[in-house]
Amino acid sequence: MNGTGAGSASCRFAHYFVVCGVDTETGLEPDDGAGEGFEQSPIRRSFKSKVLVHYPENTDRNPFNKDAVNMLCMPRGLSFRTQADRLDPHFHSFTIAFDDGTRSYGFVHTFYEEVTSPQIITAMQTLYQMHHVDMDSLASSLDESDAESLAGVPGCLGCSGSFDPARDTLYVSKALCLVTPLPFLQASRQFLAQLHQAVTSQTAPPLPLESYIHNILYEVPLPPPGRSLRFHGVQGPIVCQRPGPGELPLGEYLLGEAFSLLGVDNMVKLLTCALLETQVLLYSQDYQRLMTVAEGITTLLFPFQWQHIYLPIVSTPLHHLLDAPVPFLMGIQRRDGAQRSSLHLPHEANLCFVDIDNHCVEAPEDLPLFPDQTELIQELSEVLLHFGLEPQGGVITKPTTSSSSSSPRLSSLVLEDLMEDRRNGNLGGEELAVLERLQALARRCGGEKMSDGGKTLGHAFEEEEEELKAAKLNIQLREVFAVRFAAMFGRYEEFVIHSALDLDSWLSNREGTFSFDKGSFLSVQPATHLHFFSRFLETSMFSSFVDGKVISRWADREPLQLLFDSRLERERLYDTGEEDPRSCPYRKCTTLFESAHNIERRLLKADHTAIHPHLLDMRIGQGRHHPGYFPKLQADVLVCRSPLFDTKGTFLKMSEPKRSMVNDHSGADNELRQKHTYARKLLRQSKLLDPSPQAVSQTHREFVDGLLSECRLKTKRMLMERMGKESVELGQGEANITGLQENTLIHGLCDLLERTWGHGLQMKQGKSALWSHLLHYQAAQQKTEAPAESPGQNTTRVFIQTMSEGLSEVGQARAWIHLALEKKMLSQHLKELLTNQELLRQLYKPHAFLLCEEEREQFLFHLLSLNTVDYLCFTRVFTSICIPYRVVIIPMKKLSIAMATVNPWVCVSGELGDSGVRQIPKNTQEIFFQCQNLGRLSTLQLGQENSGLLAKCLIDCVMVYNEITGHTYKFPCGRWLGKGVGDGSLERVLIGQLVSPGAEEDAGRWTGTPPELASPSQSVRMVLGSLGIQEDMREAANNLVKHFHKPEQERGNLTVLLCGEGGLVLSLEKFLLHGFKSNRLFQRNVFVWDFVEKAVVSMETADQMGDLHGSTLTRGPPCDSLCHYVNAINASPRNIGKEGKFQLFVCLGIRDRLLSQWLPLLADCPLTARTYEDGALLRDRAAVHSLSRILHTLNEFSITLETALVKGVDL
Repeated sequence: MNGTGAGSASCRFAHYFVVCGVDTETGLEPDDGAGEGFEQSPIRRSFKSKVLVHYPENTDRNPFNKDAVNMLCMPRGLSFRTQADRLDPHFHSFTIAFDDGTRSYGFVHTFYEEVTSPQIITAMQTLYQMHHVDMDSLASSLDESDAESLAGVPGCLGCSGSFDPARDTLYVSKALCLVTPLPFLQASRQFLAQLHQAVTSQTAPPLPLESYIHNILYEVPLPPPGRSLRFHGVQGPIVCQRPGPGELPLGEYLLGEAFSLLGVDNMVKLLTCALLETQVLLYSQDYQRLMTVAEGITTLLFPFQWQHIYLPIVSTPLHHLLDAPVPFLMGIQRRDGAQRSSLHLPHEANLCFVDIDNHCVEAPEDLPLFPDQTELIQELSEVLLHFGLEPQGGVITKPTTSSSSSSPRLSSLVLEDLMEDRRNGNLGGEELAVLERLQALARRCGGEKMSDGGKTLGHAFEEEEEELKAAKLNIQLREVFAVRFAAMFGRYEEFVIHSALDLDSWLSNREGTFSFDKGSFLSVQPATHLHFFSRFLETSMFSSFVDGKVISRWADREPLQLLFDSRLERERLYDTGEEDPRSCPYRKCTTLFESAHNIERRLLKADHTAIHPHLLDMRIGQGRHHPGYFPKLQADVLVCRSPLFDTKGTFLKMSEPKRSMVNDHSGADNELRQKHTYARKLLRQSKLLDPSPQAVSQTHREFVDGLLSECRLKTKRMLMERMGKESVELGQGEANITGLQENTLIHGLCDLLERTWGHGLQMKQGKSALWSHLLHYQAAQQKTEAPAESPGQNTTRVFIQTMSEGLSEVGQARAWIHLALEKKMLSQHLKELLTNQELLRQLYKPHAFLLCEEEREQFLFHLLSLNTVDYLCFTRVFTSICIPYRVVIIPMKKLSIAMATVNPWVCVSGELGDSGVRQIPKNTQEIFFQCQNLGRLSTLQLGQENSGLLAKCLIDCVMVYNEITGHTYKFPCGRWLGKGVGDGSLERVLIGQLVSPGAEEDAGRWTGTPPELASPSQSVRMVLGSLGIQEDMREAANNLVKHFHKPEQERGNLTVLLCGEGGLVLSLEKFLLHGFKSNRLFQRNVFVWDFVEKAVVSMETADQMGDLHGSTLTRGPPCDSLCHYVNAINASPRNIGKEGKFQLFVCLGIRDRLLSQWLPLLADCPLTARTYEDGALLRDRAAVHSLSRILHTLNEFSITLETALVKGVDL
């Protein structure tokens, strides 16, 4: 019997028919995992159900999982009732996922059947009497007030849960289940409902029930793609349909109901959470609502597929899965009177909690908006309003417990005689016309004739129309989302990287290769969409989607990807390709009515009809009808092979077309895909439904291995992105990481740490498991009077607690991780946190990750590797907090006593602002102050107010310390500050550099304040030759061009490129100093600004005397602007010295696009010939022309200067 039906399973409508209920032979077994209290009356308790029968015994592709099917058919076990209770039947469905990613669907019709077994009745009576005695003795042992409160417990002391066999009739739940390969929700529901109606009807059905069950199992095939099929239930015909090759896959779960329950805004929010692979937990009293929302969301993900734990119905024995430290989409039932707060959820940092019954979605913090969310919500609302539904949601839909909801469709009963003809209902043209006229007549006068089901035909037609309306709404809502994803990822193929020669080499290097150019993809997206896209590109579902595209080079594309790509190709036929994706307007779906018409055509007119149920070879006396009781089925006729399938399992009446929408691949293709599937999936879905201790232990073992693997991959990815800039130039990696991508990776690390710390937690401590652990650790240290943490950890935690941003627990934990990562202390802090073994054993269950010593050490080791790169994640993310800074002025050692004669001040500037002027206290060299986070520091203004002859000092550098992050910035100076020495400057703008620990002596080599240039006679030995100077000039300009060609998020500090070492100012200064004459006796330093000032004076003088001397210098706008700018800089109240003035001159000239015009003027000035030697670059017309062209290329960029550079100059 084992192989029965195996060959035909792949093309059959249904795989299994199952009956679950009470096993009278084993009797009543309490369901210990139900979590019910002792005070619960026995008739209100749950008892273990059993699979009573299932047919066929097994199939090859879809082996029968008895325990899983039983648990999902009756998630709360057996339910008992008496005649005083409601005995309405109810319907729900479930899905079982397999290790290869495929699913099968179960549809369950549960009803109450009178208990006839004397053993069961006696057992229930005994249990009730024992319970009554226990409650009486408990009440007598309590005081009066407690006894009164106990009396209020439902079902106690003989109130509503009493049972007396002499007075009461006992009923028990029984479930009829149909397991199908595709989600034929409506057809399966109707078949089971008709089956149950035949059981409860006083008149026997036309044929024994075995005939109908045998028919649905062995004689009804899957409808071909793009076609509909009519088959017969007990009381009437049933139609099912399948989408065609170019249509969206089959999805019959009612999206309209999901949108009505939650509302459009909440559904979009929930879909965003699913797309970003947060943990999604659905909560409802109704199992079918859990399935409706879960299936609705996964259906809307097209073309992507959910890759993680998918259990829309989690029964009590499986509640340990709520500990799962991985993304999941699960649903749990709300018990009567249960509150949200009573749920034991170990961690909620990345949890999306969906309370379906209360129409509420609690999303995680920092959830980005879905791209074009406002327009999408508007479009969805219009579709819903067109079908008469309110977009706001909160509508209580028709409950699945009502008998009316599961009634069969009876519209064609009036023509039953036509259907029973010898041609299986395939009517000719004339007969079809008669059929249509009769149906139209029935619509008009159906209210007068009652059907066997007790309904008018008019009512039956209304139900048929409602079903059609729901199907059309389904497909239109799905089309809206499909068009949205096509717009978002229409050109995704351009960014897929094909680097491997064959599948084996690709699989072996999977972790070290990039299959998608994320940086380039993000660079062409609208700025408002980047937050969503940067996180979505990191998800498993997107990775799997791209992997499928890569693998399609060696194997057939997966059906969903093939469908999506074909839709994109169709879109491109009408797309000019000229629109910039960043400014492309929102485009609505234009295929709504076409897609709805296809469904309508198939449902209104069946393309094929399956063979009718017929009499089987049954023994006399079997199949007898007993109203109200589901019969004991005759096994031998339900397990034998039907002659309607040949040895290959092909339906004889109708050849089975290619099933493009079913995931089956043949031969080598299938082998390749299986290899890839198992390479990327660590968790075995089939084991999740096994509640045995061994399976639970194995599942959590897999969770531990998965966390360790995820940590290894995440840290490796962060290191590759951070250090990969060199490999990009060699074409081996993605575009440089942007600040946005870095934030996304760190967000993923925070999520991983929260899930790791939440795994195996004994009891909920707060929304953030990590932050709770930190606080427990602090409290434990204080109790034992041990040193409370290392100074670094204590400082970090206390500062986070006192941050003035009003952060939640999750926000505080994330801030702590960001800060520890920036300080390169994350691994060390976490290691210290885990040293308290006693605390760990108190907080965690034995299977928790943090109690697995070897894996824990490896986890910390992977985190330690992040110390090799620098992060500014805390500084750049938490921008509004107050940071303490310490500034230290370091004079030249031999002249340090001179500091006593000056009265210095500083103003520190960074990416986010400046500190304002801060006066250094007298007789000190440092100052400590607090101000709002300045971001990464860039410049520092150093000045002094005293102008006396003795008030001068030679400054070596200024050091700035961020007391929270531990970062040190060095601002090299190497110049005098004071009148009458150097260039006479009382104020300098210094360029800073972040100093790596232990590298202070190297700081400033590349990007700090440039060194003071020596006099021309020394420059013969020290300054590069003319070719080197021109090369430096080109390099400085090229660096500026590259800066502006990068995406805005990637650009570095412009001030460093202008004023730092190797910057434009220093390069131009070298150019102008080349060949400069000096007759000074003691070789004191000369300054380019002296020449510029004299040149301007010369020009102004020549202009005044031009008529007398016939000067060749033409006065025009460039000359006017040069004179105006130089005079304005000299008139500035700031004492910035000659070097500072030249720096300001260059910066303003490049900002206002004038520098390229000024250089030829300076070269043509008569003063130049007297001031420069013959071989000087400024007197070489070719060199000047070349430099002018280089500077002219910078005119296309909009340059914004830091306030510190242009303060006091109004130009």
